[in-house]
Amino acid sequence: MEGIVVRRVIPSDNSCLFNAVGYVMDHDKNKASELRQVIAATVASDPDKYSEAFLGKSNEEYCTWILNPEKWGGAIELAILADYCGREIAAYDIQTTRCDIYGQDKNYNERVMLIYDGLHYDALAMSPFEGAPEEFDQTIFNVLKDRIIGLVDQLALNLVKDQQRKRSYTDTSNFTLRCGVCQIGVIGQKEAVEHAQATGHVNFQEFR
Repeated sequence: MEGIVVRRVIPSDNSCLFNAVGYVMDHDKNKASELRQVIAATVASDPDKYSEAFLGKSNEEYCTWILNPEKWGGAIELAILADYCGREIAAYDIQTTRCDIYGQDKNYNERVMLIYDGLHYDALAMSPFEGAPEEFDQTIFNVLKDRIIGLVDQLALNLVKDQQRKRSYTDTSNFTLRCGVCQIGVIGQKEAVEHAQATGHVNFQEFR
């Protein structure tokens, strides 16, 4: 397979995880509301598995929360979507270059890839050449016997390492944000969450 691994940018609208998954699974960057409903239905259908201890909030609260387009997804949502789609989801973290693979224990035959910069998810795809249109992207890869996807693994990791060298990530423990509503500055994810909980403001912009 000739080509390069490219980062396909997903809009920053608090639903990037869902739209990135939509793109790598179906070449559709507008699947967020549909995939949020899938997650809510999955969680609601199994309150024993998706307990308050597991979710960090009650099952019912979580289902209401995940349907809100302002709320971000993470590991719980990726694990559910891997099972729903029947494919592994590999999520590369730029800051650490670590790759977490969701659905790995299910022996799925195919894998898709995302890249995460500490705040935002984009899609990874195999493109025949630099600048090729997105319709030529390959986003679904066969998983080989030793649980790798061949050359694509290495190409993806090279891209992630290149992004790390360029510091194309946000250190979520130390980054500085400004509240877009009241212009107050906060440091790190913890302060941002506390400010959001206290005020209901969720519109933050990073500034340096």
